[in-house]
Amino acid sequence: MVGLDQEAFFSVKLSFVVASVSTLFVFFIGLPVAFFFSMKQFRGKSLCDAIFMLPVVFPPTVMGYLLMLVVGRKGLVGEALYRFLKISFVFNWKGAVLASFVASFPLFFKSARASFESVDKTFIKASLTLGKGKSETFFRVIFPLAKNGIIAGVVLAFARAMGEFGATLMLAGNIPFKTNTIPLEIYTAVSSADFEKANFLTVVTAVISISVIFLVNRISGEKN
Repeated sequence: MVGLDQEAFFSVKLSFVVASVSTLFVFFIGLPVAFFFSMKQFRGKSLCDAIFMLPVVFPPTVMGYLLMLVVGRKGLVGEALYRFLKISFVFNWKGAVLASFVASFPLFFKSARASFESVDKTFIKASLTLGKGKSETFFRVIFPLAKNGIIAGVVLAFARAMGEFGATLMLAGNIPFKTNTIPLEIYTAVSSADFEKANFLTVVTAVISISVIFLVNRISGEKN
């Protein structure tokens, strides 16, 4: 098969790595944020919620441009990161991870927050009344009851990260064997009329996505 070349395989590997790393960051950062938003009322909550959801309504290229303004070599944060820590998110795989993180965070945040809000507060009060601390109550009561929604959020975040295109193109670029994720490689293949490679990568994306969803469904105990 013509589609089975090194560049195509690299894009598959890179996409899986980028999606996995970004999803880990989404989970560990998004989980406490979602829990905090589900339990607390504070001034500016609606504004913060709107800011978190911006990547959903902003065109991906606009989101990528905004990221460049913030973390680019001359960006508000990027200049300091590069000057003092030699960290750069432009034209490398870390930029692809950041773009995927920003794009997929709202999906996990909304799903996890809704799941936390659906937990019966009676169980939480009962646990605290019985002398359990807040941490133990979270891990033994709240998290298990909210588990399915959190897992759904992880699946959505991973799938969104696998399909991220616009922001990744703006921030990380489309550099062969460096930043060419599956969506970017499909774009390149179609542009050069290499439809066999494009079809192959499309099938690979579908197989990975379906496999992840199937695995998560098995872990969460859902049966058809």
